[in-house]
Amino acid sequence: MKNVPTSPRKMRLIADMIRGQRVNVALNLLKFDNKHASGTMEKLLMTAIADWQASNGDVNIEDAELVVKEVFVDGGRMLKRLRPAPQGRAHRIRKRSNHITIIVSDVNESNQSEEKETK
Repeated sequence: MKNVPTSPRKMRLIADMIRGQRVNVALNLLKFDNKHASGTMEKLLMTAIADWQASNGDVNIEDAELVVKEVFVDGGRMLKRLRPAPQGRAHRIRKRSNHITIIVSDVNESNQSEEKETK
């Protein structure tokens, strides 16, 4: 997801909370968290699950043990604004945005690929 209008620092708090969790646990954490960024992250996680299901059509999603494998938040573009200040000065306001990447994978698939790499 690109150019989400939330500070990267605030979004990283949410990303750290769900990194490495099972998908159903992560969805529950996001649903009942009261931070504004949780709603955006929940929608993105649902999209990642749908993408995984589309690419793995032969596997039943209830049987798969999906895990949030990677989540990272990068800084996006910054809107720069000026706010009037006393005595003819101006203060700069930086409205930050971020880019979020979520990678969801099946626990069983990742274990099999690790075994192949070690052989």
